[in-house]
Amino acid sequence: MSMDIKQIQDLIKFVAKSGVNEVSIEEEDFKITIKTNQAPTYVTATVPAAAPLPAATAAPVATASESPKQQAAPKAEDTSNYVTIKSPMIGTFYRSASPDKPAFVNVGDDIAAGKVVCIVEAMKLFNEIESEVSGKIVKILVDDAQPVEYDQPLFLVEPK
Repeated sequence: MSMDIKQIQDLIKFVAKSGVNEVSIEEEDFKITIKTNQAPTYVTATVPAAAPLPAATAAPVATASESPKQQAAPKAEDTSNYVTIKSPMIGTFYRSASPDKPAFVNVGDDIAAGKVVCIVEAMKLFNEIESEVSGKIVKILVDDAQPVEYDQPLFLVEPK
């Protein structure tokens, strides 16, 4: 496969933010189709195989919408001394590897950078989400098996 998981995640984010209902990319060695549950927006384009990669890097345009979300959070609760772990993709949030397994983390747990804190399932792929910070889980912001959006806060961590 000529696209790695990071490029696919970037493409998913880009598609979600663009309002397009479906994108299909087909090359000799693989095919990927990304569908959203938004109302259809029809865009037809013929592009060379390399074009989706620059399009995926256009995702930083979407980061302009991060600051309003970050500013809105402290109004509800003072979270200025906490670090927020956010969802890197759209999908379904799971606190454990399967229903019969214990949760990856609970409130009060100490975590280290690189520790798996949850799974986000997107298009039948189960993506382990790792903490980028060391600290203590203060709050879990999403219920198990709930849909999550790109950049949605999942956990509040008190950094160490």
